[in-house]
Amino acid sequence: MEIIQGFFDAIYGIFTGSGLMNLNWQNYIMIAVSVFLLYLAIYRQYEPLLLLPIAFGMLLVNLYPEIMAPPATELVPMTGANDPAAAGHATQLINGTWYYENPQYGGLLYYLYQGVKLGIYPPLIFLGIGCMTDFGPLISNPKSLILGAAAQIGIFITFTGAIFLGFSEAQAGAIAIIGGADGPTAIFVTTKLAPELLGSIAIAAYSYMALVPIIQPPIMKALTTKKERAVVMEQLRPVSKLEKIVFPIIVVILISIFLPDAAPLVGMLMLGNLFKESGVVDRIAKAAQNELMNIITIFLGITVGATARGNTFLTLDTIKIIALGLIAFSMGTSFGVLFGKLMYKLTGGKVNPLIGSAGVSAVPMAARVSQRVGQQENPGNFLLMHAMGPNVAGVIGSAVAAGVLLNVIPH
Repeated sequence: MEIIQGFFDAIYGIFTGSGLMNLNWQNYIMIAVSVFLLYLAIYRQYEPLLLLPIAFGMLLVNLYPEIMAPPATELVPMTGANDPAAAGHATQLINGTWYYENPQYGGLLYYLYQGVKLGIYPPLIFLGIGCMTDFGPLISNPKSLILGAAAQIGIFITFTGAIFLGFSEAQAGAIAIIGGADGPTAIFVTTKLAPELLGSIAIAAYSYMALVPIIQPPIMKALTTKKERAVVMEQLRPVSKLEKIVFPIIVVILISIFLPDAAPLVGMLMLGNLFKESGVVDRIAKAAQNELMNIITIFLGITVGATARGNTFLTLDTIKIIALGLIAFSMGTSFGVLFGKLMYKLTGGKVNPLIGSAGVSAVPMAARVSQRVGQQENPGNFLLMHAMGPNVAGVIGSAVAAGVLLNVIPH
């Protein structure tokens, strides 16, 4: 009889400790959302390198919330004045009894998340991006900087809209940066301004980056004419190695002096690019763009996804953030195209306005979208390299916009 009772007690213990007893309806909804994101990452291949670990982190934390639990402290009563167990531990006197603090370990992802919380992972991602980026098209056509800057206007307009909807200045700044279509920058700014919104903002930012081929073309076609989309641009001039080496040095000096809050992101971006263009540290450049980039991408993705717990993610503010993020991204695309149209007029029709849409920082996807839409109107049109100029300018522009927000918003 005792054996049977022990068996049922064991079954009951397993049941009460399972997710069936400890998870709520918000967790189950988030589990469904994470499975949908996994579908998009695996079968639709929408930004799979980041969307897959983010979705899995979201799945894991809603199945087992303790994986993100911070370390706790257990109070253990002391058995004597010289209790050896208390050596090296803090002590407390409670109701006449001495206790020593016995620290407990936190969840696995809590420790990995410190790289996000302390602002370590995003700059390291930028280091890898710098190693893979060719600033040649931007150096060859400096006017591309205007298009990259124009695409950031949506950030600041969205900032005003977010305040109007009841968000604080810090929260509005974190939400607005989604418009730059740069996931690491969005995470970097959010961890400093509004860490409580990190899950919503990160998922919105990477979702819109993944949906660039769907969101941008209708906006591009609505703002341009068939004649403008068919414009064939002149070939870019060759860029010397010296120019490519000097460029990152000059950029990091100027931005760090005038906008020091942007230095961590821009500095790592330019360091990575200097690794690539100098040609003297190939081993380091390859490690930064391969092994280091891959490791940080895993840690960043899974820990950011793990911030999206059901009880904190499923709120009215999340809906507002997703809507504002879409507005910010759409406006960034729109202003880039509109400034492209202005350049089309000022140059007498030599600039295809479509390249302005690549001013958002989704590298190189936004440039590929410009190329694809341009070829639909003129099969002989090759806009990819022209669009890469605004595209890499957008990477710098989003980091500069982040520096501006961090500089003017108290945090």
